[in-house]
Amino acid sequence: MDGRRACALAGPDTVFADADVPFTVADDDVILSEFEVGEGERVGLRLQWVPPRQSPSAPGDIAEVIAKTTRWWQEWTGRCGYRGRYRTQVIRSLITLKALTYAPSGGMVAAATTSLPERLGGVRNWDYRYCWIRDATFTLLSLLDAGYVDEAAAWREWLVRSVAGRPEHMQLMYGVEGERRVTETELDLPGFAGSRPVRIGNRAGEQFQLDVYGELMDAVHQARACGLPPDENAWQVQRALLDFLEGHWREPDNGIWETRGPRRDFTHSKVMAWTAVDRAVREVEEFGMDGPAEDWKRLRQEIFQEVCERGYDADRGTFTRYYGSAALDAALLLIPQVGFLPATDERVRGTVAAVERELCRDGFVQRYGTTGEAADADGLPPGEGAFLACTLWLADCHILAGDTDRGRALLERLLGLANDVGLLSEEYDTAHRRLLGNFPQALSHMSLVNTALNLERRGGPAHQRARGEGSAAADRRRDGPWPRTSPARP
Repeated sequence: MDGRRACALAGPDTVFADADVPFTVADDDVILSEFEVGEGERVGLRLQWVPPRQSPSAPGDIAEVIAKTTRWWQEWTGRCGYRGRYRTQVIRSLITLKALTYAPSGGMVAAATTSLPERLGGVRNWDYRYCWIRDATFTLLSLLDAGYVDEAAAWREWLVRSVAGRPEHMQLMYGVEGERRVTETELDLPGFAGSRPVRIGNRAGEQFQLDVYGELMDAVHQARACGLPPDENAWQVQRALLDFLEGHWREPDNGIWETRGPRRDFTHSKVMAWTAVDRAVREVEEFGMDGPAEDWKRLRQEIFQEVCERGYDADRGTFTRYYGSAALDAALLLIPQVGFLPATDERVRGTVAAVERELCRDGFVQRYGTTGEAADADGLPPGEGAFLACTLWLADCHILAGDTDRGRALLERLLGLANDVGLLSEEYDTAHRRLLGNFPQALSHMSLVNTALNLERRGGPAHQRARGEGSAAADRRRDGPWPRTSPARP
């Protein structure tokens, strides 16, 4: 400590505190500074973490550092191509997604927190400081359609690099550098509002989930369709994944919601297996990639027929959570987005109506029921909030079906849940009117961006994903190479 710089060490971590005013250290090792600030005056304070064996940056002019950082973000947000009614909320969400991205690798974590409960006092407390493959296409399209090409390209490269290897070893989540070890441990301490356990790591990383194969295939296909420069390793990875999927798509899995009960034949998982094969066919037909397209077409039709026969309840007029089940799943709202069936198909309309009837609470959508049959599949005690991304998926279904008024109403109601600086968590407690779950949640914010874009034009991300190449992507490919969009870092 030298009067204006204090240093605190703990194991491998070092923190430096700088200020424009002198420090003192009290007997209890508390760093103190007493000062007065008059009208028009400023006092700069800065806290800096430094990795092991590295030196801190010079204190510098804190006001100038703040000004430089502000200018960088103003330039970055000024490049947003969305000019619609919800521009303020879209920019807030894009800033959040950028802040959740680890710049050296391009990986985007699901949230910056661990163990914030999905039910106060409950056990649904997960570590979200990892990158989920299932968010791949949502992330890519929200960035691309808003005009942030460098970030989208970095995310695509992170995906291809992280999943490279033997297909059977593909995980549903990775660390920010593509780390594969995400072992879950429980800490002996109380979490938020006394919720236990507090977890480090996530055992879901060891699960088998079919949907991640579809998400990865779709993300790489959308990147090509939108004109991103090709990745020479991507098709090799895709071919390997398709070979694996062809022999394993019939297997039950843990599903998109990472249930800790028995594996099931989840309908959404099979739809995403169909999506993976469909994108492989499109890669051959639209981009001239080398592959057995006719064999893949037969496989695509086989999966489609099975899903429509075993995952659809004709008596109730709705797709179901898993084969032979009467339960519902909000992930079924993604059926029209991936192009499995159009939003106007009577089976999709019936599913949307069933979700609104059985899974909506005060106008917001729950992922699935957590009592009775649904609790047996979940493997956890019942009770959680409404899932914000699912509510936006419902809005997208209405938009795809041509009912933009209902889609807009859902979006605007959800926007009212954001906190004072526009941030959203994963879930919402409709009874106590409070946000729940890890915070801020990337999936909530990228879904918000996509829904706003869907309302703006017929070529929004949902239309684009369902058709393989929306009008926005077609325009970009026609107009030539993508420009760089990110200013130099401050």
